[in-house]
Amino acid sequence: MVYLHIHSIAGICRIGVIPDTPLGTINQTPMELHNSVSIEVIGRRIVLKMPKNDTDIQFLRSFRYVRWDAGAYCWIIPHYQNTLDLLKNYFGKRLSKCIVRPEYEVNTGNTGSTSKRILKKEEVLLIKTSVGRLRVLFASNQGMTQTIKEIPFHHWDVRNKWWSVPYSEGILKKIQETARLQQLRITMEDEPIGEKKVARITPFDVPNYRTCPEEYVLKLQELRYSQQTLKTYQSLFEEFINYYHRWDINRIDESMITAFLRYLVIERKVSTSYQNQSINAIKFYYERVLGGQRKVYLVDRPRRERTLPEVLSEQEVSNVLNATLNIKHKAILMTIYSAGLRISEAIALKIKDIDSQRMQIRVAQSKGKKDRYTLLSTKTLEVLRQYFVMYRPVQWLFEGPNGTPYSDRSIQAILKHSVAKTGIKKKVTVHTLRHSFATHLLEHGTDLRYIQVLLGHESSKTTEIYTHVTTRGFEQIKSPLDRLDLE
Repeated sequence: MVYLHIHSIAGICRIGVIPDTPLGTINQTPMELHNSVSIEVIGRRIVLKMPKNDTDIQFLRSFRYVRWDAGAYCWIIPHYQNTLDLLKNYFGKRLSKCIVRPEYEVNTGNTGSTSKRILKKEEVLLIKTSVGRLRVLFASNQGMTQTIKEIPFHHWDVRNKWWSVPYSEGILKKIQETARLQQLRITMEDEPIGEKKVARITPFDVPNYRTCPEEYVLKLQELRYSQQTLKTYQSLFEEFINYYHRWDINRIDESMITAFLRYLVIERKVSTSYQNQSINAIKFYYERVLGGQRKVYLVDRPRRERTLPEVLSEQEVSNVLNATLNIKHKAILMTIYSAGLRISEAIALKIKDIDSQRMQIRVAQSKGKKDRYTLLSTKTLEVLRQYFVMYRPVQWLFEGPNGTPYSDRSIQAILKHSVAKTGIKKKVTVHTLRHSFATHLLEHGTDLRYIQVLLGHESSKTTEIYTHVTTRGFEQIKSPLDRLDLE
């Protein structure tokens, strides 16, 4: 008896001989094979057995990607739209059996025994990953495939044979609606939490913990890198040099750098963004500080996971702001949302940047060393005036206890506390307010080109992630905050 093991991912099967999965009804004795032809359709593969015949073999070889499986004594033919009909017409009465299997095996990408699953042909498996994307696994279905191709940042994983799309409630509903129309049943799961990752090295983990070299910092300042980049590069380079704390920094070679980068991926399990920044921080020292040649290390830069931004509804923004009772805290969050600011831009605002005559906020030397103007909301201005009378800031619009700019961690804590009071389950960060600002403007008809200017995006492609381009003049733009019912 012949046995086959079927590997199918998103409906595409690979067949190989192993001793514990029966081929089923197409098992035949050599005598039966000599007199008849049998077909079994398994997902996107057609398994065909027939007597040896040069004319028949020539016909089968006319199909693309057909192959002979000597171990299973059968032909493997890709199951395209009309392949099965062509085979039936050709073999006619010689075809003794033709079976279409309703199930197929998929690789979910999870670790352990749960990586292999059996799905029925009418099933769709959705797996929400930890990086904000959705894996979509299903048998061949033209309607579902077309829907996925219409989703921004969709990706076909050639190796694993599944579709991947950004996760959002809107995209999920779109897939669910298509599944309903195609009479498919959806199963949705969260990606299992993997193994624990290794913690970052701290001053308590190694003797004589080394800080970032002074010449590294000075070079960053000389090249006018932003304070945020300077802080990030320092931190990442410190992790690197303390990983090799017994080595002289200038004697660390390329193989050691490659080993460290692999350590970040395999043991630390860092994000692709963190890995890319670490590569840049290391390269900066050896190429810019020491003046070495530009080099490409053996660890490939990972492809960034493209996700859609998390966005709050206008009612949810109202709930968050109404839950923020401290006037200073409310002024900070209202300013960020109503002007679409990054958290670093809000911290860097000075009193003189608020132009109440033109109802604009000047954002000076922001990302990319660019200045821009954005909206000053009427309601925000009212709250800012109340805050100013109560707190009397001197230089910075939002000052800390010692007259220094307010810290980003404090703003994050404010928002986290307010969101917790509302019961919102979404993953909300300060940057979510900026995304919400852009989305709400678009929903009320603001031209995408003006939103690009307000957000300070250098490329329109960055802004296009939000929605379709519309047409409305700059003079008609009104901050979305002014439409909220605030207490």
